[in-house]
Amino acid sequence: MDFLEEPIPGVGTYDDFNTIDWVREKSRDRDRHREITNKSKESTWALIHSVSDAFSGWLLMLLIGLLSGSLAGLIDISAHWMTDLKEGICTGGFWFNHEHCCWNSEHVTFEDRDKCPEWNSWSQLIISTDEGAFAYIVNYFMYVLWALLFAFLAVSLVKVFAPYACGSGIPEIKTILSGFIIRGYLGKWTLVIKTITLVLAVSSGLSLGKEGPLVHVACCCGNILCHCFNKYRKNEAKRREVLSAAAAAGVSVAFGAPIGGVLFSLEEVSYYFPLKTLWRSFFAALVAAFTLRSINPFGNSRLVLFYVEFHTPWHLFELVPFILLGIFGGLWGALFIRTNIAWCRKRKTTQLGKYPVVEVLVVTAITAILAFPNEYTRMSTSELISELFNDCGLLDSSKLCDYENHFNTSKGGELPDRPAGMGVYSAMWQLALTLILKIVITIFTFGMKIPSGLFIPSMAVGAIAGRLLGVGMEQLAYYHHDWAIFNSWCSQGADCITPGLYAMVGAAACLGGVTRMTVSLVVIMFELTGGLEYIVPLMAAAMTSKWVADALGREGIYDAHIRLNGYPFLEAKEEFAHKTLAMDVMKPRRNDPLLTVLTQDSMTVEDVETIISETTYSGFPVVVSRESQRLVGFVLRRDLIISIENARKKQDGVVSTSIIYFTEHSPPMPPYTPPTLKLRNILDLSPFTVTDLTPMEIVVDIFRKLGLRQCLITHNGRLLGIITKKDVLKHIAQMANKDPDSILFN
Repeated sequence: MDFLEEPIPGVGTYDDFNTIDWVREKSRDRDRHREITNKSKESTWALIHSVSDAFSGWLLMLLIGLLSGSLAGLIDISAHWMTDLKEGICTGGFWFNHEHCCWNSEHVTFEDRDKCPEWNSWSQLIISTDEGAFAYIVNYFMYVLWALLFAFLAVSLVKVFAPYACGSGIPEIKTILSGFIIRGYLGKWTLVIKTITLVLAVSSGLSLGKEGPLVHVACCCGNILCHCFNKYRKNEAKRREVLSAAAAAGVSVAFGAPIGGVLFSLEEVSYYFPLKTLWRSFFAALVAAFTLRSINPFGNSRLVLFYVEFHTPWHLFELVPFILLGIFGGLWGALFIRTNIAWCRKRKTTQLGKYPVVEVLVVTAITAILAFPNEYTRMSTSELISELFNDCGLLDSSKLCDYENHFNTSKGGELPDRPAGMGVYSAMWQLALTLILKIVITIFTFGMKIPSGLFIPSMAVGAIAGRLLGVGMEQLAYYHHDWAIFNSWCSQGADCITPGLYAMVGAAACLGGVTRMTVSLVVIMFELTGGLEYIVPLMAAAMTSKWVADALGREGIYDAHIRLNGYPFLEAKEEFAHKTLAMDVMKPRRNDPLLTVLTQDSMTVEDVETIISETTYSGFPVVVSRESQRLVGFVLRRDLIISIENARKKQDGVVSTSIIYFTEHSPPMPPYTPPTLKLRNILDLSPFTVTDLTPMEIVVDIFRKLGLRQCLITHNGRLLGIITKKDVLKHIAQMANKDPDSILFN
């Protein structure tokens, strides 16, 4: 490219809701790098500048890791405190949550470790008693009231200050990483409001998680910190490499899984992921996890609430129930995507979308009213998953561990399988009701105008189903250990089956069914649980759920939301199998008006300004003349407007009749003619061209792999037409019998 000697501010930048030109951005970065390398041999100062430029990427990753780790710790601590606030308050210090309040108490026994005089429920504070029906009603009322207050604050802040802070953010981040520009989506207001409202939304008890939004928060940190470094501030492609690494840091702090975060970024969100980005993502994820570990938000030296360790080996026969859980996860994933997308479409196309505050308050009220009577829906979803993953020990006081003890000693610290007591049976009923509520209410919650992640609700659905199946298998093995399927490996009095492991496999299956993650999902799950020996069950469940869900619908939840919102995202995983040609897709078609072009040396400023005002195209091909239609290059609309405005202000004598030249040398002009305007420096002299007979599958591949905005079509060297990214997306939608006008943006 022929760059300006003195760059004009704004040239080379992009409008909102436009796609970046990856080829141009990469070429500019190479030019910048070449210039710094050449100068570094001239002086010591230039050498220091060269070293600092090379180091700036690593420094940026360090800052992103520190900031996203700190924010995640703040969100975890605040959400834990505010969730407990719905049930009571600590008189010893209102800033303590329930657990921390009773840690400091001297009047607490091991059996009643949740009860201490310092922690007062709302009924104790208001009517001075915790017993009886009236106390229950007071607690119920306060629980619903706090939930509604938190939800109202969350939706109001989002609506007034940062509309982009709603939802999970991952569909938009995928679109941004593919080269689309959504101004303000990763801005400072979005970061501030998303951090505050995420705490409020999680604390309100709605069926949502903070994991997806934490990726958005980390990407906001990445985008804001990019402005401190010239190299990333001025280059959109380089900035997207940073955002890929920030997404990895986000998952790293969400799950305490640094390697899983890197793989999530690679498998699920990133469009362009060079090797350098892999190393930087690894470093950012490491720093973020280390920062969160230093903050220690849960007080157990773990990065997540539901860290567990299992010790019992699994047996080959258990692959059958694991695969059944995979099938359940796939069915739930496909059902959830269809129903949630149908509901979100209804929200977009009816009056419902005009009343986001009312919708959030109604869903919160229904959730809170149905959740309070059941202890498993009343507790936060993270605590529920923690409880379900838990392997029952001798000291567990949970109802899920209320087994009858028919043994004297336990072998090697492991408890044998035992008959279930009344507590387990009552917990099974409550969990079954929790499962139904979670399945139904999550459909209506995801996509509302508040920050809402999907990882935790999906994992909760799978963990409940897994725990129910695990307890069933455990009791079957206890009462029928002489059956052929059990007798070879399960003798009486042995610890054969771990229900918590089934919950873990179920959680992975459901999360896989909804998001269609495989490799990153398995790594996240074993980093969560520290159980390397359970990789095979996790892989079996994740793969089965993906196959089942893919058989019922090709798209994961994020891709479905991208399509619903009409973002111009070219899915790299989909194959284009149709036999169309470039001439079938290009504009103009046979009966259309001719292609709007600029000539290289015969148009005045007024002619060009008329074309700009009468059309909405993002750029124009430049040809030798209208008769020859020989291609010279391509110029962007935004660059043209800025250059002409700049010339009118700074170059004497430029008027509407001044001729614009895109050639290297302008011919000598007769006296008294207005000065010419040379704009060769904003012309792309190497636009991507293909012939009219190129198969569309090759064109689609070129668009995917090079990240093009547009491609020019020629025939025997003459310009025929143009194909934009939007044309490609519309053509793919048409071929799949979908509505081609659902692609909303440029």
